Amino acid sequence: MKKVILITGASSGIGEETAKLLLTNGYIVYGAARRLERMESIKQLGVHLLKIDVTNDASMIAGIDKIIEKEGRIDILINNAGYGSYGALEDVAISEAKYQFEVNVFGLARLCQLVIPYMRKQKTGKIINISSIGGEAGEPHGAWYHATKYAVEGLSDSIRMELKQFDIDVVVIQPGAIKTEWNTIARENLIKVSGNTVYGELVHKHAMFLKSVDDGNMASPPIVIAKGILKVIQIKNPKTRYAIGG
Repeated sequence: MKKVILITGASSGIGEETAKLLLTNGYIVYGAARRLERMESIKQLGVHLLKIDVTNDASMIAGIDKIIEKEGRIDILINNAGYGSYGALEDVAISEAKYQFEVNVFGLARLCQLVIPYMRKQKTGKIINISSIGGEAGEPHGAWYHATKYAVEGLSDSIRMELKQFDIDVVVIQPGAIKTEWNTIARENLIKVSGNTVYGELVHKHAMFLKSVDDGNMASPPIVIAKGILKVIQIKNPKTRYAIGG
């Protein structure tokens, strides 16, 4: 029986590459994102598309219901949707900080809530949460982003203990520097929020560093993470976390 996989944030970068790799390895893949048009290329390959906004509960419920209605099961959830909102703590609006948590933490947790009952019934399953090496250490101007990733680490470690009795694995993937649009978005947001404040000098140094990482040989292509995720899926007893990439 082919395993059924849901991956969020499938419209670009790590999510897109992972969806393609899993499809070519014989899995039934559902790719989810807010904008369906950005997933047209993977749809042509055979990935099933779901319009899911991880800050919208109704869309998450509808997405899971659609998978269960069509497939009758869900074997693997890959929580990949997320973004980096950068800026000095003093400068970032609390509304933006809350939205960062909605996307990176609460959406992830809600999807876990929705798939766990089916995995329990099956007595098997894997939840793979895409954290970051930034879930292990902080950096200037990244307080809220790193806070979300620390939260993902703690949440994952906790539910792993809860779900072990039902033979459900919970694995954390910690990407390092990866060549995706994430770096550009984080960099641009950093300068926009704090580039003209008292933090400006350090902000511009930080932005230059991030650009050098993206432009140089330090960053890995997203396929590196995709291959790591495939390995986790294929391993019977995976480790609790994997740090992958530059």
